[in-house]
Amino acid sequence: MKKCLIVYDSYHHGNTAKIASAMAETAGAELCKADGIKNKNLSDYDMIGFGAGIAYGKHYSGLMEAVEGLSLNGKPVFVFSTSGMGSTASHSALSDLLKKKGAVIAGDFACKGFDTYGPFKLVGGISKGHPSDADLEAANQFILEMVK
Repeated sequence: MKKCLIVYDSYHHGNTAKIASAMAETAGAELCKADGIKNKNLSDYDMIGFGAGIAYGKHYSGLMEAVEGLSLNGKPVFVFSTSGMGSTASHSALSDLLKKKGAVIAGDFACKGFDTYGPFKLVGGISKGHPSDADLEAANQFILEMVK
């Protein structure tokens, strides 16, 4: 199995932290909050995952800012997210930034996460109960494909 680092930013409901932790446990990967990436030697890892919740159609700014300072020359990476909609459609800004930093995108994963941001708060939120056990299992299957 490839040595993997999972970099994440999760603060609203902890949805992304749940997915990142499940992936790390399944793959024996190391977890790193986005603001701690500057302390890592990225050449020590065969694969790096980058994930966060989605706000305003892209990954949380803390993760985007962390990636901005990296050099990923040829490094295989994957992108993941949680959001009320659970779609990979919002991955393009992060994927484009990672490519600009020299990374090679190996895959991406998204699942629903409980969301009470903005107008969703008025209706009690959307995607209640997510990430679910099925979402965690899907994340585990995804990470196994990334590190094999």
